Amino acid sequence: MTSPFVRRRRLATELRTLRERQGMTADRLAKLIHQSRMKISRLENAHGRPDLAEVMKILDLLDVSGDKWQEVVRIARDAAERGWWDSYGDAMGARQRLYADIESGAKTIREYHQTAMPGVLQTPEFTWALVELTQAEGAIDYVPERMAEARLQRQRTILRPGGPEYEIILDEIVIRRLGVAPDVLAAQLHHLAATAHTAPNITVLVLPVDARLPGALLPKSPFFLYTFPDVEDPPMAVVDTVTTDLVHTDPGEVSWYTQRYDHLRHACLSPEDSATLLTEAADALLSRRDLSHAQP
Repeated sequence: MTSPFVRRRRLATELRTLRERQGMTADRLAKLIHQSRMKISRLENAHGRPDLAEVMKILDLLDVSGDKWQEVVRIARDAAERGWWDSYGDAMGARQRLYADIESGAKTIREYHQTAMPGVLQTPEFTWALVELTQAEGAIDYVPERMAEARLQRQRTILRPGGPEYEIILDEIVIRRLGVAPDVLAAQLHHLAATAHTAPNITVLVLPVDARLPGALLPKSPFFLYTFPDVEDPPMAVVDTVTTDLVHTDPGEVSWYTQRYDHLRHACLSPEDSATLLTEAADALLSRRDLSHAQP
């Protein structure tokens, strides 16, 4: 399906551009359709699911007709669609809902992870280990069981036949420092290597801790890059910060993150060497665990 989130942002741009071309203020448009100024602001800032009847009324007031009317109505229909993630509400976590929505219509996904394991490729045991770590820090804003179910659904979406091309850059620090049980982390690393080997659309690249990156600054946060089948849906960069996710569609901003990704990618191990490192790290974890258990 087409991502409703992506189409809401495109609809917002279309409506704002059409209104401004008519020289009409948002206040004036709100009065003409007997709605609040806030309603127009929400539409033009992609906040919430649009009402198709209201969009058509706006188009008529702005003298939009013909092919352009049909195009914007089609975008509005896509923007109003519901996905499987909507049945979970915020129980799966608002941030995970965002990623599930964007992933649903993506053509390519590229991710840089410097502190966490990619959610889409986590084993259930690893996910639950992270839940325990999060609960130890305080209250959580999701329902663990529903969040875990949704994460598995995201995996099925990515791995489905015809799913997006999905490439991950994983900083080696994640492999070495995560505070989960050794057997859980080892199983997770084996799972990453095996999935990259068996799934034709999945590539996992490890950025070694001793990699040199001359000529560029290190990114300050994990980030995600998306492209979409419709060339009119602009590429997107989403930056994962401590408290929120920042969505960028401005070409200059997306280009900045794309360049950083390419720079990191050149410093990564090959897919084959990355799989070897993941497997060796997993085996080493298990060996150290067995040795500690064997000691009197």
